[in-house]
Amino acid sequence: MSMTDPVADMLARIRNASKAKKVAVSVPASNVKRQIAKILQEEKFIKDMIELPDGKQGILRIYLKYSRDDEPIIRGLKRLSRPGLRKYLGLEELRRVSRSQVGITIVSTSKGILTDHKALEQRLGGEALCNIW
Repeated sequence: MSMTDPVADMLARIRNASKAKKVAVSVPASNVKRQIAKILQEEKFIKDMIELPDGKQGILRIYLKYSRDDEPIIRGLKRLSRPGLRKYLGLEELRRVSRSQVGITIVSTSKGILTDHKALEQRLGGEALCNIW
């Protein structure tokens, strides 16, 4: 079965699992999803991510992180650019968005998928994939 927006599906699965206070969530693997999960792990939004082979594309198992009060660390996820309406941010727009928000924006640049802060350090703009706070 083909999916129109696999990144939005991944974000929805993470959002639903964290609201249901699940320990882990499984999503079909892809290079973009691996990079997004890696950024979430580096920014300490999730505990861990492992890849499980399934004979096809693989499965990413994402272990969610909770506070001491059993509240999810990920308070919100929002898909910005989508297949029907791409959203690109130049350097100045990215700088403005980065200052005015809480959390991080994940950006697809010519140097790979980066957080908004790393893209600004490298003076790169790109497609704004999602916001996470």
